[in-house]
Amino acid sequence: MIGDVVQAEGAPGPTLVLHRNRLPAGALASCAELTVVRRWLERTGRGHVRKLALIGTSADPSYDLDYRFVQCLPDGFDFRTGCGHSLLAAVVGTGRPGAVRVRAVTTGDTVVCVPEPHGAYTVRLERVAATADLLPTGRPADRLCGLPVSIVRYGNPYVFVDARDLGLDSEHALFTAGPAVLGRLLAVRAAAARLLGKPPHGALPKVAAVGSYRPGRLSVRAVTVSGWHPALALTGSVCLAAGTTVPGTLPSCLAHDSNAAYEACSRAAGSLRLDTPSGPAHVSTEATAKRLQHVAVHHKRARVLERGVPLPWRIRVTA
Repeated sequence: MIGDVVQAEGAPGPTLVLHRNRLPAGALASCAELTVVRRWLERTGRGHVRKLALIGTSADPSYDLDYRFVQCLPDGFDFRTGCGHSLLAAVVGTGRPGAVRVRAVTTGDTVVCVPEPHGAYTVRLERVAATADLLPTGRPADRLCGLPVSIVRYGNPYVFVDARDLGLDSEHALFTAGPAVLGRLLAVRAAAARLLGKPPHGALPKVAAVGSYRPGRLSVRAVTVSGWHPALALTGSVCLAAGTTVPGTLPSCLAHDSNAAYEACSRAAGSLRLDTPSGPAHVSTEATAKRLQHVAVHHKRARVLERGVPLPWRIRVTA
């Protein structure tokens, strides 16, 4: 079995991309099979590769590729979440030219990766949704662990917490917060998981603290499986931008506080800058007062670190 190791900029680590046409026929990888791959990665000095992507030509003519994602957890694997950075890594790994339309089989989403000049991509999640459907609890705000939060679902579900409610009154304080703040966010995430009927120690929902410190932009720090995210998941950028289109949510209120950002997001095709510990993310939305058409993340890059990596022969995976 042959795979490629691809790193998307802003991701906490690289993705092992498995191309379906290089694999033997069989069922989607079982936990036992994936454990063999994981142990092999660790033995060969690739233990930092915690994301697996399976990519192949789609049987649906309206798509170019089908994509499946598996997240390695400390005690197993999560087959239910999505990862935009890994999707981009998989597309870059194929070397396909032009715009690539991808069916994310794990989540049911449609994602289009559109090349920009100089090797970057715009990654656009095309899911038409009524704004009310973006709120899995039916409410723009909830209270968990004594904190006001908003739970938004557009792609992966996210729990957003106002950074000031965590005592973080500046971007510097947010980006340098330590274990105590991380622990509070993990507790909020677990409480939200229970509220949504999900395992409290799984990968979903994600959680992020958001601050409004400067006009025209929001500051964000998110949590990943292993701790603080070095930047912000591509799915997090998408979900946060979607949240700004829903009145009464914490993202919408914080965007309103940042004035220019709110004005931009209020337009039918608005744009927003998100500042993260590793640099900015640029997102745009197309929405009406009651319906979200799509969200795009711009200027994203990925590069192949290793091409044609031989993996254990007995692993059987298909899309």
